[in-house]
Order: sequence, then C-alpha cells, then structure tokens
Amino acid sequence: MHHQTIGRVAMAAVAVTAATGLLSGCGYGASVEAAPAKQTYGAPGAKLSAGTVRIGYFPNLTHGTALVGLQDGLFQKELGSTRIKSQSFNAGPAEIEALNAGSVDIGWIGPNSAINGYAKSHGTSLRIIGGAASGGVKLVVNPARISSLDDLRGKKLATPQLGGTQDVALLNYLAGKGYKVDPASGAGDVSVLRTENKVVPEAYKSGSIDGAWVPEPTASKLVTLGAKVLLDEKSLWPDGKFVTASIIVSQKFLTAHPDVVEAVLRGSLAANAFIKADPEKAKADANLRIKADTGKALPPAVLDPAWAGIDFIDDPLAATLRTVADHAVAAGLLDKPELSGIVDLTLLNKVLTAAGRPAVADAGLGVK
Repeated sequence: MHHQTIGRVAMAAVAVTAATGLLSGCGYGASVEAAPAKQTYGAPGAKLSAGTVRIGYFPNLTHGTALVGLQDGLFQKELGSTRIKSQSFNAGPAEIEALNAGSVDIGWIGPNSAINGYAKSHGTSLRIIGGAASGGVKLVVNPARISSLDDLRGKKLATPQLGGTQDVALLNYLAGKGYKVDPASGAGDVSVLRTENKVVPEAYKSGSIDGAWVPEPTASKLVTLGAKVLLDEKSLWPDGKFVTASIIVSQKFLTAHPDVVEAVLRGSLAANAFIKADPEKAKADANLRIKADTGKALPPAVLDPAWAGIDFIDDPLAATLRTVADHAVAAGLLDKPELSGIVDLTLLNKVLTAAGRPAVADAGLGVK
C-alpha cells in the first residue's frame, strides 16, 4: 500500500505565513491545541456498553449537526446514562491525533483529514460511519484586486491548512486552470497561504491576502468586510453535492461499543431532522454552541448567509470522498491511498431502515 508523505507545517497564529514544511513523514497540517473537554451527565435511560463517549468536532457551521446535537441534548437523549465528553478542535490533524490517542471516540471532521488519518494508520485507525454536511465552501476575494476567475495569477489566496479539504480543493482548481503551485510551500503562479480560519479576516483587512478558499462562516465573515464571492464550490460538483464533513469513529471503539455508536448516529439523524424542520431555531442553537466554545457568537450578517449555504445530510457521499482523494493525489499532497474499508455504513443503514428511510451506498469503499 502507498502512504502519504506530507510533513508537518507550522502555521502562524497571529500573522499570515506560507507553509514552511516539506514533503516528508506521513502526516500533514499543524497540530492545533484543542479546547478543554466538556462533560455532560448522563440522562435516565437504558444502560449502554460504555459509561462515557468522547465526541470531537469543530466550532464551525459545517459541523452544525454536532453543534445542534450537543446543544439540544439530542445525542444525550439517545445515549441514556452514557455520559458525553465533548471537545472542540481547530484543525483536522489535531482531532485525528486525539482519536488515535484514545481521547476522542467519535468525531465530525473534513474528508481529507479522515483520508489522511486512515492512510497513515495503514487502514487501522478509523471508519467513516455517516454524513454531516455538503457545501458551505467558497472562494471569496477582494474585488479591487481580483475581478474574475481569470485574474488569479500573482495573487495571494488563503486556505485553512496545508493538505486540508479546502487546500486540496484550491490546488486542484488552480491546476485545472493551468496555474503551477508547489504543494508544500504554496509558492507559484498563485501564492497559497495556509492560514487559520480565525486569522483570515484580519489578514484580509490588512491586505496580506487577496482572497481565500474557506468554509463557512469564514467566507461570510469576509463578505461583511467587502469581499465578493467569486466561486461557490458547489458549482464544481455534480448536483452541487460534495462531502464537507463526515462522522468518524475509532475502529477500536466501534468494535467494543457498537450500541453507543448506533445511539450517536440516531442522535445525528435527529439533529439533521431538527435542522430541516426548524432551521431558524437550529441555527440559533448552533450559534449558542459556537459562543460557548469560542466566547463569541456570530452576528446575523455572517450567520444567516453561512447557514443557508450548507446542506446537512446523513449520507456521507462516499463517491465524492473518492474524488476528494483523487484531487489530493493530483495536487501532489497524497500518494494514491488504499481506501477500501474506510467506510462502514452498517449501523447508519440500520438506523435509516428503522426510520423507514432508504439505505445509502458506500461506493465500493466499505468493509469487505
């Protein structure tokens, strides 16, 4: 099996910098410290096989299923007396490390981080067990500096992290337009600057970047600063559907506690159903969780358009997962990985069937 060969990259915490790591080792991206774990107490209910389940996620709107499920107690309702310890992360590699270390059992994460974690572990670390979000990613630019998609040469564009989902998408798009960019340093016809989402707005205001390929709510934050949406990534995918966030579980936890995993999946379906039934209340509740995690709620000018651009889904869109991996390979950020077994939809389809809904497909990536 081939494995990834991307080195760790230090990201600036207070200023925009190009990534300085080289293609070496087996992981990519920076390890960002996670927020302290929060514990909730179990609710009355049937006793499951684990006393505690540790859930990881990002305080991003693309992780709205997790935000709403935690804020409204929808996971806890299904878990009964099993306690939840939740922990928020700012980058996928840090969450994968936590899962590998056993401090996270189930997590919401972007597809490239899941692919990287699976390949790095020789297919032993995790499974993708459900969907969470599609869409909610845009290229936003300073209209005074970039007037069209043919006006990117010599410009500086930010992505959240080297080898991350948006980084791969931008590199793939630029290659398709004929621009040459070194994947490790980000230098080339277009400068790709790996910059944490929380830093991007200040970088935009200071003029350090000309635009960014970023998820919500960062894209909408830039729009409030005068940026324009030059491209919605939905337009590049069939039917506008592509995986933005998935649910992963450690294989060890899945084997030992399938009843707990199934309960979390029921909570996930309940959260997505609530989002569809009452989007305004769900949006407000997600914002409450973001405020609890980050200390600051999103203003309506950011929250409303950002939320509207995301589709919350139960299907992990496994076919697009394979395409995402192909893009990473083409960009030079990934040796062709063996993805067989990365997806296990057994429990998700059990829950869907029990709810009278059709099963979803694993696109040939399921456990044999």
